[in-house]
Amino acid sequence: MVTVRKPDIEEGWYQALKTEFESPYFANIKAFLIEEKKNFIVYPPSSLIFNAFNLTPFDKVKVVILGQDPYHNVGQAHGLAFSVPDGIQPPPSLQNIFKELNSDIGMAIPRKGNLENWAKEGVLLLNASLTVRANMAASHARIGWQQFTDAAIRALSSKKEHLVFILWGNYAIAKESLIDHSKHLVLKTVHPSPLSASRGFFGCHHFSQTNQYLINNGIQPINWASI
Repeated sequence: MVTVRKPDIEEGWYQALKTEFESPYFANIKAFLIEEKKNFIVYPPSSLIFNAFNLTPFDKVKVVILGQDPYHNVGQAHGLAFSVPDGIQPPPSLQNIFKELNSDIGMAIPRKGNLENWAKEGVLLLNASLTVRANMAASHARIGWQQFTDAAIRALSSKKEHLVFILWGNYAIAKESLIDHSKHLVLKTVHPSPLSASRGFFGCHHFSQTNQYLINNGIQPINWASI
């Protein structure tokens, strides 16, 4: 009998997604990545692929912000949607997120783009694809990651209550059908990219709406200024 090594992921998430890890499609993801790394650079590093899950344990999730793809330039991706490590200039979409935070709740615009503290507060910064080939956006979009992350969204929706799902852009909004609206708040608008932010992202007030919903349901709000 073949022994499947337990993935390096927080125990609550492992239990919620155990059937995914044991499925043939997940074995195919692992096999693909082994071959891919023989010829190409892959982001983020292997140790950070499940960073969003490990920094935000399943039982601690309050908010889900859904991204599409890891950053594909050197040094940017560290397993958290929209976030970059210390020392890396915040990309344009993240800069626009900070502008909306400033407008919405009066938060000073940070100089860094590392959102790990949000993750530790209960904000799951989940990309639909968890890996990418260097300098090739969406290059791993069809290797099976979306089946896995869709399962993560379904697990949160079915097993928890009073979460806030923040969906920016058509790609994220397409995941709305995975969420039980009777149990959770879904906030959606255009993507914060410079190409679309002025068409509804600016002025969406998603951060203040999120905290008001959490407070109304007896949940500690997110300290968005904790960056």
